[in-house]
Order: sequence, then C-alpha cells, then structure tokens
Amino acid sequence: MKILSIESSCDETAAAVVEDGRNVLSSVIASQVEEHKLYGGVVPEIASRRHAECISQITAQALDEAGVTMEDIGAIAVTAAPGLIGALLVGVNFAKGLALATGTPLVPVHHLRSHVAANYISHPDLTPPFLALVVSGGHTHIVEVRDYTDYHVLGQTRDDAAGECMDKSARVLGLPYPGGLNLDRASQNGDPKAFPMPHPKVNGSEYDFSFSGIKTHVINTVHHMEQMGETPDVADMGASVIAGVVDFLVRNTEKAALDFAYDKIVLAGGVSANSVLRRRFEELCAEHGWQLYLPELSLCGDNAAMVGAQGYYEFENGVRADLTLNARPTMNIEESF
Repeated sequence: MKILSIESSCDETAAAVVEDGRNVLSSVIASQVEEHKLYGGVVPEIASRRHAECISQITAQALDEAGVTMEDIGAIAVTAAPGLIGALLVGVNFAKGLALATGTPLVPVHHLRSHVAANYISHPDLTPPFLALVVSGGHTHIVEVRDYTDYHVLGQTRDDAAGECMDKSARVLGLPYPGGLNLDRASQNGDPKAFPMPHPKVNGSEYDFSFSGIKTHVINTVHHMEQMGETPDVADMGASVIAGVVDFLVRNTEKAALDFAYDKIVLAGGVSANSVLRRRFEELCAEHGWQLYLPELSLCGDNAAMVGAQGYYEFENGVRADLTLNARPTMNIEESF
C-alpha cells in the first residue's frame, strides 16, 4: 500500500510516498533554516507563510519522484499534532482538500510517533515492543512502545526539553541557529569536564527529566564570565553542556530499561542526531547486551517519510479523519485521533 504523507509541524515543508510503512519511494523537503537563521530561531508566522507557498509544489514533486499518481495512493497521512499551530494548519488543510478532491482516505498522525517510526525505515527488522527515548527541541520522553499504535509514557521533562536546553545554551555562546547542531559541531574537541554541570533529579518521579537547571547554570556562568572580562571557551562549554544533558538521558533510560526489562532501545527525534548521545547509547547497550536502534541521520530531523511510516500503521489500526479534522499544538503521545 502506498501512502502520500505530508509534514509541516515546524520549519520544514515535506512530502513523501511510502510503501507498506517501510519502503520510501520518494522524500522531498523544503527547509527554511537559512531564513530563520536571521532571527536566531523559528519565527512561526514566517514558517506558516513559507509552508503555504510551497506545499503544493513539494507534494507534486514527491508524487513525480515516486513515479505515481494520486490514483496509486491508498491514503494521505498528515502530521496533525503537536507543533506550531499555524504551520500544522497549512499541512492539515492541504491534506483535507486533497483527500476531498480525490476521494482518498485521510489519516492524522502524531508527530512524535512519526519520529519513532523513522526507525522502521532505517531498520526493517524492528518491531514492537521496545523502549524509546524521544528527544527533540520541544520534547523529551521515555516511552514504552507496546505496539505500533500503543504508547505508554514512563517519563518526560517537567520543564525544558533536552534540545531546548542545548539550543539556548548555543545561543548564549553566540552560535547560530540551529543551535543544537552547531553546538555539537563546535564541541567536538572540547573538554566535557571543563565546566561541571548540575545533576538534576525529579523527586518522586524517577524517570522524569528537568533541564532548566542546566540551561540556567550555563546562562549564569557565561554572563558572570563576561562581567569579569572573560570569554568562555565555546568548545569546552559546549562539550560540558552536552555531557550534562546526555548523562541525564542515559541515566533515566537505563533505569527504565532495567526496571521494565527492555532489551531493545530506540532513539528518535532531532536530538538523536547528536554524536555524543549516539556514542553513549552505543556504549550503554553494548555494556548490557541490549539491541540499539538509531535512525539514519537524514531521518532524525522533520521529514514526511517518517509520517508515511507511522501513517501506514495508523491506517491499519483503523484511524481515519473527516473534514472536521483540526490541528492541535499539543497532544500526548499516548492519545489517538
């Protein structure tokens, strides 16, 4: 079964054609990074306008590159939550119009579930159940993936997400957008012990996270040094921030895996591209004899192929939407449409 999928939750306009949830026939992405770089982050109004300008062309290109027409498409999958509401609405309304015009079933998809599903493309042998760490700019979750559409959250951030902590640390260090990516690059030769970071713990919630303390510590340290006429070493500070964030992610995920007897660990989301995070989880899983699944770097960021992968399993589970479908800026990963 071929699914046409559409993604517009943030600053990438994307469309893809995916067959049977695993085989990507085409994947087209129009990135807005260079434009948002001028402002140091995503400007929601600009993002929405750019989506509206190119979504039709991107979708047509995806169909053309896959060598198919709408007559070959069994369903249209679209990211409907969570994300920037204006950006989501562009994709949702375009998908609704296309579904109405062609009589094609419409399947709403959860953005974070799609990130997990990116691993189904990278690893055709991967099947639930497994434990997933979902880490992105706005979300940090430890999730039991019991089945393709059955999710249970064990832990999540109480404040800032891991990616948000890295992004804001990068900004205070003067690194350009996208912060997390540039922080990773700038810290390759840095000393991760140069600037000791706090080791947060959420009392009463052993699998939850809190990254606001690390973020605040970095901001205060940099400002204090500047007031003293000193300049922090970007590589050392960056390496220290990443080490502090990754330590927390590894510690909680390891505990959850041991407590719930999981030996398959999946990483997902934009932050799963971080080189230190990938290396540390490779070491962790080798130590315990666990299987580790990492998405290809090209599938870590927002893309429509992952939407098509998850959309296939949502469709198989009977998920459909009519023209009353609306975008949602927030939605628990456990919820179904």
